[in-house]
Amino acid sequence: MTVSVDLPQGALELLILKAISLGPLHGYGILLRIQQISGDRLEILQGSFYPAIYRLESRGWITGEWGESDNKRRARFYRLTAAGRRQFKAESQRWNDMAGLVANILSVAPGEV
Repeated sequence: MTVSVDLPQGALELLILKAISLGPLHGYGILLRIQQISGDRLEILQGSFYPAIYRLESRGWITGEWGESDNKRRARFYRLTAAGRRQFKAESQRWNDMAGLVANILSVAPGEV
């Protein structure tokens, strides 16, 4: 079941970096990979996706080059740069730390504080 959710700030960029970390992809391929990794539970809208791609490219974390897709169409394929790999590692750690912290806070039962 696909769910439409508002991702927290920075989450979309992290998901894009993760998808590209598994290998170069064109824009639509990145969308499909995120959907696949999420078990078809998350769908990213193109209206927020492509601006995020452009932000990542302008920061130098990904780079794109033109090529041909599987269906013989011209497409821009994205890959992580060295700076993007470092950023992905750092952001992943921050995300995991924050998620763990929030999970710990939420697991506190009433009266335990």
